Amino acid sequence: MNKVLGLDLGTKTLGIAVSDVLGIAHGRENFRFQEGAYRQALRRVKEVCEAENIKEIALGYPLNMDGSAGERALSAERFKEQILELMPEAKVELVDERLTTVMATKRLLEADLSRKKRHKVIDQQAAEVILETYLRRKEQGL
Repeated sequence: MNKVLGLDLGTKTLGIAVSDVLGIAHGRENFRFQEGAYRQALRRVKEVCEAENIKEIALGYPLNMDGSAGERALSAERFKEQILELMPEAKVELVDERLTTVMATKRLLEADLSRKKRHKVIDQQAAEVILETYLRRKEQGL
């Protein structure tokens, strides 16, 4: 199985997760960038993809709870297009990320991490949940 990149895009952070060759998602990093400086985040995505030989990306799609696309979802759509401009050979799938931060926080609480430590890794953990969701869907042929 080829490696897949999972991304949780925020306004100042990019949570990054990578699957291994067995299809298991692993949180990699919380990449911080200046607010709204998405070009920095794009460069980091390209660096990770080149270093890990990744051509497939699962990008979190933050829909509203009613399923509509708000400003953050539109930002994710724009980021997807920018990734494809930078790396035309990549496959980028938007993955509904509603409640991923809740799931990620629950995992970190179960691991008994302090609030300060949770804050440092929450986006990376959310990216891992997004990636797991994508891999599960792919495995089921959805």
